Amino acid sequence: MALLEVQGISKSFGGLQAVKDLTFTLDPGEILGIIGPNGAGKTTAFNMIAGTFPPDAGRIRFKGEDITGLHPWNISHRKVARTFQLSKPFGDLSVLENVMVGGFHHQGSRAAARRKAEAMLDFVGMAGQAGIEAHNLTATDRKRLELARCLATDPEMLLLDEVVAGATPNEASEMMELIRKIRAGGTTIVMVEHVMRVIMGLSHRILVLHHGETIAMGPPQEVSKDPLVLKAYLGVRHVQSGHS
Repeated sequence: MALLEVQGISKSFGGLQAVKDLTFTLDPGEILGIIGPNGAGKTTAFNMIAGTFPPDAGRIRFKGEDITGLHPWNISHRKVARTFQLSKPFGDLSVLENVMVGGFHHQGSRAAARRKAEAMLDFVGMAGQAGIEAHNLTATDRKRLELARCLATDPEMLLLDEVVAGATPNEASEMMELIRKIRAGGTTIVMVEHVMRVIMGLSHRILVLHHGETIAMGPPQEVSKDPLVLKAYLGVRHVQSGHS
C-alpha cells in the first residue's frame, strides 16, 4: 500500500490557480523530488499535504487515512514532519532547547525529550553546538537545526522544502549524505529543491510542476530529457536549438 496518496488536489488564491489537479503516490522508503520554476506550485502542494491550508478540491491520504484538511499539529501527530524554505528557530533558545521542542511532541517527559534532542543533534552533526543560542547560527546550520527538530518528532514521512538553498557545494554534499542517512533509517522523503545536482542525485522519482500542473513524472534520467521539462526550465528557443 502506498504511504501517501494525493488525489486531484487543487488550490487557488483569488484568481490565481496555484495547483491544479495534482495526483501522485509515494511508496514507503522512497525519495520523491518535486521540481519546477519559481511559482510552479511546489510549496503550495507541501502546504496542503502538511495541513497549512486545505485543498479546494481533491483528497490526501496517509497510511490509508484521509488527512485532507486536518490541522498541522494533527498531521504531525500522525508522524508527518516538514521543514520550511526560511528557517525560523526560536532565536533566544539554545540549539538543544530548539530540538527539544520537537522532542516534546512524542516523548513522555522533559528528560526523554532532552535525550531525543541530544541524539538528533549528534545525528545531524551539531552535538558540539548544543549550547549555542539559535540566532547565532549560520543559515546552513539553521537548516540542520530545523531538520534535527523535525527528526525529534520521529516522522515516518519528511517534507523537505529547499534544505540545500544557499549552501556551498561542500555543504550541499554533506546535506545529501544526511538525507541518505535519514532515508536509510526508514523515513520516507518528499523534497522540493532547485539544486539539480541534489535532486537528481537523491530522488528515486521526480515530479515536475509548471503553472500548478504536472508536466512530467518519472525516474531522474527520463525527466531530465523530457522536452516539456526542458522547455519549462530553459525556454523554447534553447530546446529547439538542440542544446539540451
